[in-house]
Amino acid sequence: MAIESGSKAPAFSMKTDGGGKISLSELKGKNVVLYFYPKDDTSGCTAEACGFRDSLPAFKKLDAVVIGVSRDSVESHDKFKKKYDINFTLGSDETGKVTEAYGVWVEKSMYGKKYMGIERATFLIDGKGVVRNVWRKVKVPGHVEDVAKAIKQLD
Repeated sequence: MAIESGSKAPAFSMKTDGGGKISLSELKGKNVVLYFYPKDDTSGCTAEACGFRDSLPAFKKLDAVVIGVSRDSVESHDKFKKKYDINFTLGSDETGKVTEAYGVWVEKSMYGKKYMGIERATFLIDGKGVVRNVWRKVKVPGHVEDVAKAIKQLD
């Protein structure tokens, strides 16, 4: 079942960088920017993370929490955060339950080879746990600004 604007966000709970844990239920009342990216420390993923990092003060003013999710390990997230001074939570979905629940674990193709991987996607979830916007096959340039605009239009 594809997750669309207006549908209830699938509940999640996962480990995070720094040995923490995060779940959707503990974020009730806040806008949540849940973005999925393929791999720590790759060019597109780094650009996207740095974009959210640089815009985090604006997201905080909008009462929004940013969470980046990949299937990388907590240790990988810790290194990635330190290297790029990332100032928001990175969720580690090593089991794949969250990426599957959000429908972003998809067949991809590179140089003619097919493989399974994370489709770059972002979900804007309001304080009641309802998905308000979905961006699939995200192109990094301008994406952070698009998400911020969408949050401003929630009220």
